[in-house]
Amino acid sequence: MATKEFPPPVAWLDDRLGIGKIGRKNLRKVFPDHWSFMLGEIALYSFIILILTGVFLTFWFQPSMANIQYQGSYSLLKGVQMSEAYASTLDLSFDVRGGLLMRQIHHWAAVLFVAAMMVHLLRIFFTGAFRKPRELNWVIGFGMLFLGIVEGFIGYGLPDDLLSGTGLRITQGMIQASPVIGTYLTFFIFGGEFPGDEFVSRFFTVHVLLIPGLILALVTAHLFLVVYHKHTQYPGPGRTEKNVVGYPLMPVYMAKAGGFFFVVFGITALMGALLQINPVWLYGPYNPAEVTAGSQPDWYMGWLEGSVRLMPGFESNFWGITLSWNLIIPALLIPPLFVTVVALYPFIEQWVTGDKREHHLLDRPRNMPTRTGIGAAFITFYALLWIAGGNDLVATHFNLSLNSVTWFLRIAIFLGPVLAFWVTRRIAISLQRADTERLLHGLETGVIMRLPHGEYVEKHAPISKYEAYTLTARERQMPLEIGPETDENGVAAPHRGLQKIRARLSRFYFADAIQKPTVAEIEDAHAHAEHVDSVESPVGTVELDPNIARKVIDEH
Repeated sequence: MATKEFPPPVAWLDDRLGIGKIGRKNLRKVFPDHWSFMLGEIALYSFIILILTGVFLTFWFQPSMANIQYQGSYSLLKGVQMSEAYASTLDLSFDVRGGLLMRQIHHWAAVLFVAAMMVHLLRIFFTGAFRKPRELNWVIGFGMLFLGIVEGFIGYGLPDDLLSGTGLRITQGMIQASPVIGTYLTFFIFGGEFPGDEFVSRFFTVHVLLIPGLILALVTAHLFLVVYHKHTQYPGPGRTEKNVVGYPLMPVYMAKAGGFFFVVFGITALMGALLQINPVWLYGPYNPAEVTAGSQPDWYMGWLEGSVRLMPGFESNFWGITLSWNLIIPALLIPPLFVTVVALYPFIEQWVTGDKREHHLLDRPRNMPTRTGIGAAFITFYALLWIAGGNDLVATHFNLSLNSVTWFLRIAIFLGPVLAFWVTRRIAISLQRADTERLLHGLETGVIMRLPHGEYVEKHAPISKYEAYTLTARERQMPLEIGPETDENGVAAPHRGLQKIRARLSRFYFADAIQKPTVAEIEDAHAHAEHVDSVESPVGTVELDPNIARKVIDEH
C-alpha cells in the first residue's frame, strides 16, 4: 500500500516507521485562521532567522578577551588596544563580505523575536487562551520570553564595546548587591574582578549553545501542546468548545505559513540592509574608566534599568553586611515578583473564579473587564519603568528638569497602573452594555416614528443571527459563594478565613460585569420592539421578517 502512495524513499521509511499513518492524521489537522495567530509565527520565524544568521557570525567572531592592537580597515581605531572580541566584530562589519548585513539582520531579528513574544503573550492574556487546559503552555511560553530576554542581553554584551560594557557594569553592580553571595556570583560569572578575562568566552558558550538549546526544547514542547490541546478560536457562527473551524495543515495552512516565513525574513533583511543598529565602531572598545554618554540598553531591558533609576539611594548595615536597598528592591525583588505573578496568573485567576472547565473558545476582552483592567495595569507599569530607563533623554529632548521627570515617574508608577485598571475596566463594562443593547433592541436606523399618543420613538433593526451568535458565545459569570460556617454535624468548615478572602476576590473580579441576556429576555425585547424591513448596518444590509416589514409599512 505504501509503495503505491509514496515515492520509493518515503515508502521505505513508511514501511519501517509508519510515518504514513501519523502523517495522514496530523497533516489534515484543522487550524483556525485569524491575523492575531500570526504573532506567534513571527516569533518562531524570527528565532529561525536568529539561528541561521548566528551560525554565520560564529565563523568569524572571536570570543576572546585577549588584548591586541587593531590593524583593520576602520582607520579611526587603527592602532588602538582592544579585545579580540571587539576586533573581530569590527572585521565582521568592515572586512567580511556580507558581515555587517548579517550582524544587523541578527540584531533586528532578536528585537523582533522578543517583541513578537511579548505581543503574542498579551494576545493570549487578553483573550483568556491560558485557561484550562493550557496553563502549562502559558508557563512554557513565558519561560521562552524570559530566556529570550536573557539571550538578547548576553548577545548584546559579546562585542565588548563601550556601550555593551556599560550595560554589563550596571549588571555587575546589581549582582554584587545580592546579600552575602553577591561577590561570589560576580567572580563566578566574570571570572574575577570586573571585567575579568573570561566573561566573553563564557557568555559566548551560553549564548550559542545553552540558551538556544533550552528555547528550542521549549518551542518543541509549546508546539506539541498546541497540537495536542487543539487550537483556540474566536467565537463565531459554527464555532463551539468541541470543534475547530479553519483550514487543514496540509496544503492550505503550510502554504500560508511558508509564504509568511519569507515575508518575515524579507522584512527583517530589509531592516538589516537599510536601518542601522548597534554601530559598535562609534563607541570604541570597552574601558572600565569610561561611560558612553546617553547609554541605553536594548528596549526590552529598559524596564529593569528604569526601576533602578527610580529608586532613591539608601542602604543599611547589619552585622558588618551592607544592604544596598537602592539596588536590592528594584533589581532583585521587583523583577522576580513581577515575573512570578505573570507566570502564575492562570492559576491565580482559576483559584479566584473557581473556573475549572476546559476552554477552547477565546474571550472578547470586553467580556472579562477585570482581567482586561489587570492587563492594562501591567502594561502601564511596564511602560512607566521603560520610560524611566531613559529619563535623562526625556529630560534633554523635552528641555525638562531631570529631577522633575524622575519624581513624576516615582509618583506615576504607583498611581498610573491603578488609574489604567479603573479606566480600562469601565470602558470594557460600557462596551458590554452596548453589546447587550444591540442584542436586545437591534441597530439604530434613524427612522423616527410618532405613536398615537404623541410619543416619538426610533425604529430598530435586529442584528443578524451571525452577529447575535458571536455576542452570546460566552458563559454567564457568577461570583463564588462560600458555604455555611459549619456542616450538618456542627463541625467548623476548614480554611474558613481563606475561603472568605477568595469569595471577596471573586466578587471584586466579577463586580459590575454585564451578564449576557437570557433567552427569555431576548424574546421579550424582540416581542416589544418596533422594527423596519431593512437597514444598512456595519455588518451589511439586514433583511427583516416580511410580516414585521408589512406592519411598519402599514403604519407609515
